[in-house]
Amino acid sequence: MKTDSLYRRLPDLLLPWYLQNARVLPWRADREPYHVWLSEIMLQQTRVEAVIDYYNRFLSALPDIAQLAACEEETLLKLWEGLGYYSRVRNLQKAAVEIMEKHGGVFPNTYAGILALPGVGPYTAGAIASICFELPCPAVDGNVLRVITRITEDFSPIDAPKTKKEIAKQLESVYPKGSCGDFTQALMELGACVCTPKSPKCGTCPVRDLCKAKAHQTIEQLPVKTKKMQQRVEERTVFLLQCDDKFAIAKREDKGLLAGLWQLPNVLGKLTAEQAIGMAGTFGVRPAGIIKETHKEHVFTHIRWQMTCYHLQCAVQAKNYQWATLQQLESVYALPTAFRIFL
Repeated sequence: MKTDSLYRRLPDLLLPWYLQNARVLPWRADREPYHVWLSEIMLQQTRVEAVIDYYNRFLSALPDIAQLAACEEETLLKLWEGLGYYSRVRNLQKAAVEIMEKHGGVFPNTYAGILALPGVGPYTAGAIASICFELPCPAVDGNVLRVITRITEDFSPIDAPKTKKEIAKQLESVYPKGSCGDFTQALMELGACVCTPKSPKCGTCPVRDLCKAKAHQTIEQLPVKTKKMQQRVEERTVFLLQCDDKFAIAKREDKGLLAGLWQLPNVLGKLTAEQAIGMAGTFGVRPAGIIKETHKEHVFTHIRWQMTCYHLQCAVQAKNYQWATLQQLESVYALPTAFRIFL
């Protein structure tokens, strides 16, 4: 069967399957653009199961775009704490401000208008345009690329822009009028629940009879990706400085990794306990001794932090730090997971 014929048969097979098998997710309860947009931004680099509670909590605090636009940054970052990639929520707010100022508080209803918002790429724009406005705009992410390259047995690398562009073009040509949103979500659902990276459930797949990779037993070879950049390993020493019932935190610089977020004091390199006490002595906190030594690892996209943390009892609350109780660290200050794990 020719590739274009495979694409043409997808809507008739996927739509009935999706209507019967779609997971019940809070952002599928309606087609409100703010809800779909928020969920898609949260779901970048994050599992569905982890996002649900964050999504509900975020909407409870900021139920509409106007309140998102007006939210204080500290509150915004606290609502996002634990999801990581904090530039996502900063861009979310920038886009909300733009919607209020340039669009009168009304979410743009064209693909071009959505794509022009800060932090919105082709995938997110396609998802919102199709789900909320029934436009024939594909949302091509890793799940969809895996599904399509297996069905068509396409060995082109999926991280090549040309591959994604060609698949988006083919999908756009077969989007079913009146069911664009369901078709987008059916493709997403198939990749997330059936055509998974490992151990795909081919026996229950609604397009198994079309799938060239299944017929030729090449499923495990697809999709093809170019070799990933090797992660750089960075050793760090982290200080959990405690004075009475409060702990020292400081703001990171406004640029670079974890820009503008709160952090525990830390330095590059792996210090011994003796060296750590000596270093803490330069912080103006008069360290009295080590309570505990802990070792943790945190992985970013291109950097792997290997951290040694020293929990130190201190005699002075140095003025160059913000001092907060555990309760305040839970409720007020947004600490990235890389540092929060030591609490």
